[in-house]
Amino acid sequence: MSTHLKWNRNFTPVGVVLRKALAGHRRSAGGELAKIFDLWTDAVGGSIAANAQPAAFKGRLLVVHVNSSAWMQQLRFLKADIIQKVNAALGQPLVEEVQFRIGPLF
Repeated sequence: MSTHLKWNRNFTPVGVVLRKALAGHRRSAGGELAKIFDLWTDAVGGSIAANAQPAAFKGRLLVVHVNSSAWMQQLRFLKADIIQKVNAALGQPLVEEVQFRIGPLF
């Protein structure tokens, strides 16, 4: 008898998982920063969001995974604009720096 695993094809957005994980631990800026997962597309636009996604925070540094070196180069030129748009979407200046890395998009 062979055993087959059933895969759940309903994915949970990483922002939902992160918000739940942070809920009991960080009530200050960390919780506010977690909102970026929900408002990323609205903040930066669909084209950027299709090729780059927030991945992690280190203090006021936002790490963004990008799907290619070409997009990473383009986003470096747009870094100041992205910081401004993200902070505007968050309603306060929580992000001071953005670092782009090639990595998986969620």
